[in-house]
Amino acid sequence: MEYRKSADVLQKELLSEIDDSYEKTKGYFLWDILKAVAIGIKNLLEKLQIVSEKLDVENTYGKERERFIFQRTGITRRQATFAEGVVKVKGNGIVTKGDLFETEGLVRFEAVETVNVVEQANISIKAVLVGASSNVPVGSITKMPITIQGITSCVNEVSTEGGYEAESDEDLLLRYYERLREPATSGNIYHYKRWAKEVEGVGAAHVFPLWAGDNTVKVVIIDLERQPASTELVEKVQNYIDPNCTGTGEGQAPIGAYCTVESAKPKIINVSVMLHTSKYANLEVVKKEMKTKITNYLKQIAFEQDYASFAQIGANILSVENVLDYENMTLNGLTQNITCKKEEVMLLGELVLLNDNTEYTTEITT
Repeated sequence: MEYRKSADVLQKELLSEIDDSYEKTKGYFLWDILKAVAIGIKNLLEKLQIVSEKLDVENTYGKERERFIFQRTGITRRQATFAEGVVKVKGNGIVTKGDLFETEGLVRFEAVETVNVVEQANISIKAVLVGASSNVPVGSITKMPITIQGITSCVNEVSTEGGYEAESDEDLLLRYYERLREPATSGNIYHYKRWAKEVEGVGAAHVFPLWAGDNTVKVVIIDLERQPASTELVEKVQNYIDPNCTGTGEGQAPIGAYCTVESAKPKIINVSVMLHTSKYANLEVVKKEMKTKITNYLKQIAFEQDYASFAQIGANILSVENVLDYENMTLNGLTQNITCKKEEVMLLGELVLLNDNTEYTTEITT
């Protein structure tokens, strides 16, 4: 319903309800007083319009959306999580719970246990801040911001994992719609999909019934960044649905249903293209923006469609600032859409840019 009306329209409506025996022209009491009333009503109607729009979940954001969805389905937003890992320290001393380690980029971790180190020891650590930025590769954690007496060095020999951002408004809304449109009951396909997505860190899931015979189910997952799931995340989902794939009903799956959880396999898409850019283009900036746009496109279609569109990738290239045109684009050496299996998630691999304008010709690969 549309509640918006101008003060002039409201004033005319109010004046029309008053008998014509009264003077209602501008400058007289009734005209002046009803002008003020009309302005007040207009302000109230604007607020009423906002409230009425909130009856549509599409017009809610943040806490409003959380409240709307929880009241109707009991679904809550999945919260951000801390990355965890192990750091190897050398020396002789005591590492106390809470002692800090960090990367060159100042991503900090804290010890979650107290360990008496004799020559060397492995220390379990957890990120100080939540989020995906704390998932760092092997060899990144090499610094101790505060000296730990007797400890001479530290390094992580395995990457840290398990750090995820809080569920976005878009993903929360998607789960809400899935709950309404895909009725989960009695261990059907929708039930397994829902169980997988109830685990923090899962972005999407595909379910394969009877994949290894009667009473078997396979669930393939990706994480919130639309990347292949980590081993830790796969284990969490496995333990939530069917611990150790025993079919004994100790998880969410019913008795007799043997569920196997796996990560999606990466389907790498290599892009090569000749660009025609303006003379003001900085190829490094162009490359960075193009990589972001193509990656975001692949995230949008992950587990939603089984091909990457040649045309859509081209459109993303053209949307990059200072790119005027392109030619000779290939995806994995082909000039066609790239398909993938339901067990796969498409990722950007090598991005080769050839730039040919009147100023220079160059090539950049990432």
